[in-house]
Amino acid sequence: MLSSKSILITGGTGSLGQALTNYILSTYPDIKRLVIFSRDEQKQYQMALEYPPDKYPQIRFFIGDVRDKERLTRAFSGINYVIHAAAMKHVPIAEYNPDECVKTNIGGAQNVIHAALETSVERVVALSTDKACAPINLYGATKLTSDKLFVAANNIKGVNPIRFSVVRYGNVMGSNGSVIPYFLNKRHEGVLPITDPDMTRFNISLQGGVDMVMHALENAWGGELFVPKIPSYRIMDVAEAIGPNCEKPVVGIRPGEKVHEEMITSSDSYNTWEIGPYYVILPQHLSWKLNEYVAHFNAVKVKPGFSYNSGENTEWETVESLRTLIKQHVDPTFEA
Repeated sequence: MLSSKSILITGGTGSLGQALTNYILSTYPDIKRLVIFSRDEQKQYQMALEYPPDKYPQIRFFIGDVRDKERLTRAFSGINYVIHAAAMKHVPIAEYNPDECVKTNIGGAQNVIHAALETSVERVVALSTDKACAPINLYGATKLTSDKLFVAANNIKGVNPIRFSVVRYGNVMGSNGSVIPYFLNKRHEGVLPITDPDMTRFNISLQGGVDMVMHALENAWGGELFVPKIPSYRIMDVAEAIGPNCEKPVVGIRPGEKVHEEMITSSDSYNTWEIGPYYVILPQHLSWKLNEYVAHFNAVKVKPGFSYNSGENTEWETVESLRTLIKQHVDPTFEA
C-alpha cells in the first residue's frame, strides 16, 4: 500500500510514532519518503542516530509544531498520507495548562486538516483516545473536539478525493507516561501508589496501535472512527504483576481521571458497526452509500444501547498474562 508513497507522521518521535516508523521502514523498504514531524529536537537527534541516512535514505526529520499551519503546509508538500499523532496527552498537565492543550489538540487538528486540503495529501488518519469518549477532563474534551473536526473534514473537501478518519484506543502498553513504565520505575522503592483500587483501563500493545493505524489508512472510506476490540486490566492486577511484594497505598484519583474508561457510549451505538476485530462509529453525514459499505466489509450493526466500557469488558488480562506482555512488549529483562 505504501510502495512509492510519501508519508508524514506528526508527533513522530513519540512512542507510537517510533513504532510506526520501525514498522513502515521494515515492511515497505521501497517507500519513497517518510517524514518525522515534531518539535523536540533532542528526540529527533536520538531517533536519527537509529536511522542513519546511508541505511535509511527515505527518512527525513522536520522540526515543526502543529500549531504552525504555514510550517505544516510546507511539510505536507508532496506527501500522500498523514498520520496525526501529535498531542498534549498528560491529563494533570492539561488541567493545569488548559490554553496550551487547546492550542495543540484543537488548533493543531484544524491546521492539519487545512494543510492537508491545500496540498496533495490523499489520506489522513488522526489518533484519538478513550478519554475522548464522554470526557470529564480537558484532554479528553480537546481530543473529542479533534475527532469531530477530522470526521467533519470529509464534508468540506468538495471534489478533493482526500479521506479523513480517526482511530481511538485505550492505554498503549509501555508508552511514555503510562502506568506500566511508572510502576516498573517505582517498584525499586518498594511502593506502588494506587489511585483507586477499582480502577480499570483498556490495554493495547504498541504493535496493536500500529496495526490499527495501518488498517484505517488502507481501508477507511472517510469519516469513520475505528475502535479496537481489546482486553481491559485492573490496576491492582498491574501492581501485583509488577511488584507483588511492594506496598500499595491508595493515594486518590488525580484531577480529571476516571475510574473506568469508555470507548463507545450507548448514544454512539446507533451509528456503530462491528467489522472483524474492530468496531467502527460511522458519521451521521455520509459521503458514500451505507449499504455498499456494509456489504463491502460484512459489517454487523451493534444492538441499540450497546456501550464499550473498560469496567464492563468481557475480556480481561490476568496477573500472569500482564507479566508475559510486559516482558514481550515493554522490558525483555523483566522478572516479577
